[in-house]
Amino acid sequence: MVRVRTLVSRPVRGLNGAARPPGDKSISHRALILGACAVGATGIEGLLDADDVAATARALEAMGARVRAGSDGLTYVTGLGVGGLGEPEGVLDLGNSGTGARLLMGAVATHAMRATFTGDASLSRRPMGRVIAPLEAMGAQIAARGDGLLPLTIDGAAEPIPIEYAMPVASAQVKSAVLLAGLNAPGVTSVIETAPTRDHTETMLRHFGAEVAVADGPDGRVVSVTGYPELEAKRVVVPADPSSAAFPLVAALVTAGSQITLARVGMNPLRAGLLVCLREMGAAIEAGGEGEDGGEPVADLTVRSSGLEGIAVPAGRAPAMIDEYPALAVAAAFARGTTVLEGIAELRVKESDRLAAIARGLAACGVEVEEGEASLAIHGAGAPPRGLAKDAPPIETHGDHRIAMAFLVLGAGAANPVAVDGAEMIATSFPDFPGFMNALGADIVDGGEGLTAP
Repeated sequence: MVRVRTLVSRPVRGLNGAARPPGDKSISHRALILGACAVGATGIEGLLDADDVAATARALEAMGARVRAGSDGLTYVTGLGVGGLGEPEGVLDLGNSGTGARLLMGAVATHAMRATFTGDASLSRRPMGRVIAPLEAMGAQIAARGDGLLPLTIDGAAEPIPIEYAMPVASAQVKSAVLLAGLNAPGVTSVIETAPTRDHTETMLRHFGAEVAVADGPDGRVVSVTGYPELEAKRVVVPADPSSAAFPLVAALVTAGSQITLARVGMNPLRAGLLVCLREMGAAIEAGGEGEDGGEPVADLTVRSSGLEGIAVPAGRAPAMIDEYPALAVAAAFARGTTVLEGIAELRVKESDRLAAIARGLAACGVEVEEGEASLAIHGAGAPPRGLAKDAPPIETHGDHRIAMAFLVLGAGAANPVAVDGAEMIATSFPDFPGFMNALGADIVDGGEGLTAP
């Protein structure tokens, strides 16, 4: 048994106010890595100050880059140029960060050096085989535990081979790992994806001066990078994270009497699946103040409490909202009618088996659900769910930050409070989530420490 922190979210009468969610986690990782591969000092505004991103920064410093906080509020990365990463003296511990681990594996794979990657218990259960396969095709030698699990050791390719890689599963992390490896390989490295995934890597590569091509081919979307570019340090502005904004957004929708505004939220169309779903359900969400931060579209989102209707969410929408399903499931629990989520097998290999964790948590809060191998049907009653029964144990989050936040959101609009265990893991993506929510009118309190299975 391990000791974990418990948080309790109590029902409230409404959320009101305006706030800016924390910086985008995906973009923060990429800004650090590409800053380390550029020549000069890259200044990053709005870098997410969270455990996952800090782990990537420490790993880059272990390979020779310099990361420091500036007096002007920016984070500066002094880069080494393409091919300049050095062999770390110790193990690279990426904590809970799957994005940091997979992207850095790509960056390391075409350097003639050895690096060992490890992580926490959750990350050590997540599959790395999908990244290992293309990186080995580029010449890296990778020794992993079990069926492609951390810890693993990469012996980078002394003579990297450019490849054209058709991805068997839609994954922005795999695509990004291959493109980052391609920076230090001759010729052109290409990735073919049958379903478009978030394109933050392509956008930022161009921003730093790489030659990136995107075209439609007979087998899907082809993304290519030309090797050995001269990347130059740039200023990067990180927008607010739409995956983090999903939680206060849904909280406002399902808590009666709410109206909030979330500022400068990333509106990349390849990550807009949640907004599409919620608007189909009848959500009152207005976008204003449209602009651009760091090459990414942003907007201020004003959200009002809304009566929601159940919908069918097609499998093809998953790549555009893979991290937002826990928040969507909470919205579905308040909706009238059944919401069916299809094609979500990928949720089973996230920080936890998210599909199972969502199903069990909703059932514990009185919501009827039907769990399939790659689907979830949520039968909403058009009224606030019961929440946890008196003296019921906290929702088991299995150390998953997004499961924890989702059920704290449910508690704000439910009939009874909802407690979650393992709340300390929220710091991996959304530092001070309770404080952020409470400033808008939520009532999330510390429930003390408890014991849970490791």
